[in-house]
Amino acid sequence: MIVVATEDFEVYHDVVTALRERGIPFTTVEPGNELPAKAAVVITGEGEASALDVDVPVVEAAGGTPRDAVEEAIAHLRGGGGRRIVGIDPGETPGIAVLDGDVVVATFQVPPEEVPAVVHRETADAEDPLVRIGDGARLVGARIIDNIEDAPVELVDETGTTPYLGEGARGAGDILAAVNIARLEGELVESREIAPTEGELDRIKERSREESATNRTIGSDLARRVALGELTIEEALDAHLDDE
Repeated sequence: MIVVATEDFEVYHDVVTALRERGIPFTTVEPGNELPAKAAVVITGEGEASALDVDVPVVEAAGGTPRDAVEEAIAHLRGGGGRRIVGIDPGETPGIAVLDGDVVVATFQVPPEEVPAVVHRETADAEDPLVRIGDGARLVGARIIDNIEDAPVELVDETGTTPYLGEGARGAGDILAAVNIARLEGELVESREIAPTEGELDRIKERSREESATNRTIGSDLARRVALGELTIEEALDAHLDDE
């Protein structure tokens, strides 16, 4: 069982709220009081660990950021967390899954340009993190790979990683695919050189027409720059207007 023992009210509130939200059993004691017989790990505030005389692992939590401490405590309950692996299913809104060993500890779905920041945040304190990204959505995936600097990246064959989505599961496909991608070994890569195909350029042109207030469609040169991440659709439309 997790025990929360701290005199810091902010830490107490944040940790207890995080544990309740995740449905994790816990109890609380005053610092210095005897721990329950089933205590397996203690969460306390920053700088408070040295004052605790206990024979179980102690995790220090900072106010306002309880998640890391809660995850570390859960890892102790499981006998060790394992390697931090981030799985990414690339696309228009990539799915991201963060695993400690075999356990999913966090998921996200963000625009492609925000993926590197999420990876940085989720791997910042990990000893030996690894990123695994699916090989679909080639252009988006290539841009993400080029902007990840915090961990080695493996390119994974994502065939079959998106499961059948039954009733009520709509919208979860990218996240579940990211979980599966995180669990598959891939090829270590530092970058991915991609030449956009005519079909990919046509889809970018179609998106430009859909996003234009006046049904304008950008040309192939601007579409290629969008594909390579040099321009956004909005910037390409502005450039197209300037050229007219």
